[in-house]
Amino acid sequence: DGGHSLVKITPAHLEILKHSLPAQNIEGRTYALVVGGEALTWQGLDHWRQHAPLTRIINEYGPTETVVGCCVYEVPTGVSGSGGLPIGRPIANTQLYILDEEKRPVPIGVRGELHIGGAGVARGYLNNPEQTAEKFIPDPFSDDPGARLYVTGDLTRYLPDGQIDYLGRTDDQVKLRGYRIELAEVEAALEGHQHVRESVVVLREDVPGDKRLVGYVVPDS
Repeated sequence: DGGHSLVKITPAHLEILKHSLPAQNIEGRTYALVVGGEALTWQGLDHWRQHAPLTRIINEYGPTETVVGCCVYEVPTGVSGSGGLPIGRPIANTQLYILDEEKRPVPIGVRGELHIGGAGVARGYLNNPEQTAEKFIPDPFSDDPGARLYVTGDLTRYLPDGQIDYLGRTDDQVKLRGYRIELAEVEAALEGHQHVRESVVVLREDVPGDKRLVGYVVPDS
């Protein structure tokens, strides 16, 4: 089919779609691609920018705890780069703050942890007050009673033009095909086996575009 107004997809699924549709048939399939769920690279867009130059491409960032999409970057025509794309600027009714370990705003270009405030911030985690208190903190920048910030665990920085650049995680959480995965949980599952003494799990990309979890184990003998 063609003529979709918008297709929302993860980078992993975008890669699959590239191999499923002939290059000469992708122009006009959709007015806009909204890509989210994990980090998007410039290389991952080459096929679409070459063969469907009229399709708008929007990189969307946002965790589930803030109603998913809260920050967007539309890829400008004629602009290229390497590595990951910026995640852009916040949408309406959303405030983003990049803070240091003392919860102070960082200068342009300095990495810090992204905190999200505004109308989309969730109430917390169901039946988990400890984790709620850790991740949903009072908003020191708001005058609204009860306003809170969500602590994302994502490392970011401001670019000179005000766009936000995603740099990675403060912990061992990874994103794979749009899913948030705690590597420590996978390691614990491996170490639950009676013949495994230790384990380490990593996210590898030996073939560009083909990310997968790899576990290394030390047997008990």
